[in-house]
Amino acid sequence: MSGKGGSRSGGGGGSGAGRTGAGARDLKVEVKRSRKLSHSSQLWLRRQLNDPYVKRAKEAGYRSRAAFKLAEMDDRAKFLKQGQKLIDLGCAPGGWCQVAAERIGLKAGKGRIVGIDLLPVDPVPGVEIIELDFMDESAPGRLTELIGGRADGVMSDMAANTTGHRKTDHLKIIGLAEAALEFARDVLAPGGFFLCKLFQGGEAGALITELKRDFALVRHLKPAASRADSSEMYVLATGFRGAAGTPEAG
Repeated sequence: MSGKGGSRSGGGGGSGAGRTGAGARDLKVEVKRSRKLSHSSQLWLRRQLNDPYVKRAKEAGYRSRAAFKLAEMDDRAKFLKQGQKLIDLGCAPGGWCQVAAERIGLKAGKGRIVGIDLLPVDPVPGVEIIELDFMDESAPGRLTELIGGRADGVMSDMAANTTGHRKTDHLKIIGLAEAALEFARDVLAPGGFFLCKLFQGGEAGALITELKRDFALVRHLKPAASRADSSEMYVLATGFRGAAGTPEAG
């Protein structure tokens, strides 16, 4: 999801996300200087061309390198299970939906996945996707209706559009995480999980406290596929204790 008070996805995904690993790094590709590209754009392009996860994603048919983030976290924590009903917040370009679909057996008719993003997302077989800002007041109701009652997991790879001011950007991502958690409390079945992207910083303390109150176990995950120079991290909360007003299964 992106922009103007909404959010954008970190995205990722494709098919065949089995056991993961970094793999060997190829020889570095140098980017020729161009007057048409800014210095920052040239640095980004060089990083993309020399990122082993970008290459592996293309080879495996994944939509971006972020597919490996979800796969690696699930390899470690085993939160994706056959037949689950999942909601993916900020799902563009659809990779997390694809990885999750493989691991819950969606192709075999098991489980259900609903995704939402402000950006258009190419169809993912078996997944229902809404093109809508998650922060729109109609979004929670539409997601709950499509998932058909309670969900077994809510995943959020949302990230607010950056302003360049670190503290402001951090507060924006915390705001998205808090909104995602509030939604998760309403839609999760007892025992469900909540996976959310954060960035390291003191403002996350209150959110972690809430998670520890509502879930049996809370842990921090930093998948290898996250860039080493990024402050990005994920928080995984499992064993939802339940909340009043959670919708009945439909």
